[in-house]
Amino acid sequence: MKWSIEKANEWYSKVGWAIGFNYVTSTAINSTEMWQKETYDAKSIDRELALAAKTGYNSCRVFLQFLVWETERDGFLDTFDNFLSLAQQHGISVMPILFDDCAFSGKEEPYLGKQQDPVPGIHNSGWTPSPGFKMNANSSYDEILEAYVKAIIKRFATDNRIFVWDLYNEPSNSNQGTKSFPLVRNSFKWARECAPIQPLTVGVWEYQEDWEMELADLSDIISFHDYGPIETTRKRVELLSSYKRPMFCTEWLHRQSGNNFKSHLPYYKEKNISVYNWGLIQGKTQTNLSWNKDENCYNGLPKIWQHDLFYNNLEPYDPEELSLIREITTG
Repeated sequence: MKWSIEKANEWYSKVGWAIGFNYVTSTAINSTEMWQKETYDAKSIDRELALAAKTGYNSCRVFLQFLVWETERDGFLDTFDNFLSLAQQHGISVMPILFDDCAFSGKEEPYLGKQQDPVPGIHNSGWTPSPGFKMNANSSYDEILEAYVKAIIKRFATDNRIFVWDLYNEPSNSNQGTKSFPLVRNSFKWARECAPIQPLTVGVWEYQEDWEMELADLSDIISFHDYGPIETTRKRVELLSSYKRPMFCTEWLHRQSGNNFKSHLPYYKEKNISVYNWGLIQGKTQTNLSWNKDENCYNGLPKIWQHDLFYNNLEPYDPEELSLIREITTG
């Protein structure tokens, strides 16, 4: 059953404001490489989450991969359990994402084994969706997709290391339109049958179609993505505030458009909106590069990074950003 407004707000008053980041290990180009057994990099994860905690973060959002679960099953769950333990050691809660329509690499299906190398100068050049476009809009796969959702959520339904379940990232991305919406609806149904203690959400991200607001209607807490200037952000917050539920901006930080820590973080804190900027450490995803590849030719790096906070040697991109995070989280 969907949480009532009262239950959602009572939960949020107990857990408090979260400041987090979207996390892919710097040594992984996508969610397959992050989670499959032969490339899961616990050492790097431990080092990078320690840095995040030192910076002031208390939560992270991570993409899971259906294909890895389908192949490894209990092994995948044990790997994810290890990740949760590493995060807990550093005081960081976890928001897992079960499905995703983003296919930045141009590949419509995830694949196992060695993943492609990063394409120089290209933002997120190796990203693949979950479960892939052969399955996301085909009801004949519902049985295996239901098994995936329930295997993960049942295993961690009462686990306090899980903060929120984000069931589907950006449904309709990659020109999917409404094809994924039956799977979105089923994801909520299957997840609620597991009776998790954590809230469920899927984020509003395009703000272009009336049907997208169904994502907010289905959710226990309201989540959204926003890479625009502060004036746009204020309008989106006003729109979503009408739900009277806790609000989470689960993707933000696009420095080129004026969406940065100085412009947005104080506003989100003032409004008690929990936040997850995109990225932490420069890595194989290359999300410090711009979506616009023409901006990526400044001594090998863009003059202004789009996402991420640290070089791969763990030195900060902009020390003033770190100071602001620490000021807000300790003030």
